[in-house]
Amino acid sequence: MSTEGGTKALVAALSANLAIAASKFVAFAFSGSSSMLAEGVHSVADSGNQVLLLVGGKRAARDADAQHPFGYGRERYVYAFLVAVVLFSVGGLFACFEGYEKIHDPHELDNWYWPVGVLVFAILMEGWSFLTAYREAVKDKGTHDWTSYIRRAKAPELPVVLLEDTGALIGLVLALLGVGMTVITGNGIWDGIGTLAIGILLVVIAVVLAVETKSLLVGESANQDVVAQIRDALVDHDSVTDVIHMRTLHVGPEELLVAAKIGVHAEDTAARIAEAIDLAEARIRRAVPIARAIYLEPDIYSAEKAAAGPDPEATPGGPGPSAH
Repeated sequence: MSTEGGTKALVAALSANLAIAASKFVAFAFSGSSSMLAEGVHSVADSGNQVLLLVGGKRAARDADAQHPFGYGRERYVYAFLVAVVLFSVGGLFACFEGYEKIHDPHELDNWYWPVGVLVFAILMEGWSFLTAYREAVKDKGTHDWTSYIRRAKAPELPVVLLEDTGALIGLVLALLGVGMTVITGNGIWDGIGTLAIGILLVVIAVVLAVETKSLLVGESANQDVVAQIRDALVDHDSVTDVIHMRTLHVGPEELLVAAKIGVHAEDTAARIAEAIDLAEARIRRAVPIARAIYLEPDIYSAEKAAAGPDPEATPGGPGPSAH
């Protein structure tokens, strides 16, 4: 994902949520609708989330130093995980509590036209924010379906905004249904049911975000197509004959670490091997520009070493460390 596309979607979402939050609190003040209060808190939480993602992007751009030799790229994952926590606690749990309270002690709405008007306005604003994120995500997802895209994306900003906006639009429809049924029936319990449904929706989205960003924090390899590109770039069938084994790790959304043991000819001199490694690194960077840190170890290829994997000594009953 391009950082520019993610920032554009974040700014659009932040602008929309700030305007929507203000209008929802005004509607709550005039109507007493718990759906409006829950939706107002939801919009405040979303605004805070977008600020967190923008701060994370800014901090991740810092240069590497002695304490963090691979840079600060994972700061974006940390702040994305905080977004999931905020959405779960401030948005989801608060809405669930408000919904329960309103169902337990329902009352009619005052000035019902305020929440209805604000909800229509909010749907239009959220729709604009969603379309911005959707257009940017379409450019990034390629041929993958949406579920696969959310799961494989290494940059958290667009998937987070896309899920947030999707949840916001569904939540607004639920709030509109709750308010509408309350007005039609005169029974405030419908407002509470709508609020509770919003809370459950936000909790589900927050859990999905938390699971995906936790995986990124722990450390994910490159996607399979990227791994295949690196393997193809490594082997020139001249100085580098095979890839014995390889590992990749995202140290940031747009920074990839590559470590591989490559097969070379037994009769090659040290100078020729060093030249082969330099050329292989250059080929990898041309094929996959985000491969920033590349560590290649030359070895004589054997089927046993390739089958043993990168840590044969860690496999119970497996062969011992390979000779270098």
